[in-house]
Amino acid sequence: MNKSILILFSFCFLITACKSDSDDVTTTDNVVPAIYSKIYGATSITSDGTYVTIKTKGVPDHKSVYYATSNSLYENFSGTTFAGNTFNKNPNAISEQAYTFKIPLDPKVATTHSATPLGPIGISLNGVPFFNQYAGPNQPLTSEATSFDQYWGHPQQTGQYHYHVEPLYLTTVKASKSALLGFLLDGFPVYGPEENGSLVVDSSLDAYHGHILATADYPNGIYHYHITSSDPYINGSGFYGTAGTVSE
Repeated sequence: MNKSILILFSFCFLITACKSDSDDVTTTDNVVPAIYSKIYGATSITSDGTYVTIKTKGVPDHKSVYYATSNSLYENFSGTTFAGNTFNKNPNAISEQAYTFKIPLDPKVATTHSATPLGPIGISLNGVPFFNQYAGPNQPLTSEATSFDQYWGHPQQTGQYHYHVEPLYLTTVKASKSALLGFLLDGFPVYGPEENGSLVVDSSLDAYHGHILATADYPNGIYHYHITSSDPYINGSGFYGTAGTVSE
């Protein structure tokens, strides 16, 4: 073989090998854990090796009285809603959003537990955000809960549909009351109001409304939140872990 051709062949082989090694590392570092495939309402889910980035339009895949009457998912509703309240429709309407959630790939307990903000504090399986236990700054949900629709969600002034309490469509139609329902911004999972066949009681949960136990998705155990029927519903005195970010 001509010496110059041999040198060129060797050089090309080296470049290809280096590129292959580099690509393998990049692919491995950016793998999205399979658990996130359960978020079926996301428009995209990616990872940079540190954060999982989840994009969603934030609109429910179930019927609601808050959709426009021309929408196929519109359904009239009256009668009783969450906690036995008589339904009282608010003046808002559901509209598409452009959420980008960035949550830690490997969540850890925080040294300082930050308070949850008003607005999105996590994402549910159908891409709808979770909100905290307040209707406004330190304002309980007591009166606002009357506006929860047939699946216990509602939109705020800019059309952001959200759940403050149990997402009834997920716990009774798409999954179950003991199933994984989503993740908060700190990366820790959110489960329904039942565990191992029994209703979860608030006294079994810590100040952040969670505990460490094995689950079907995490057989080796993990800290996780539980949604219950009483205040604070989803989350207690702030995030258990260090929260990521959400942009709208």
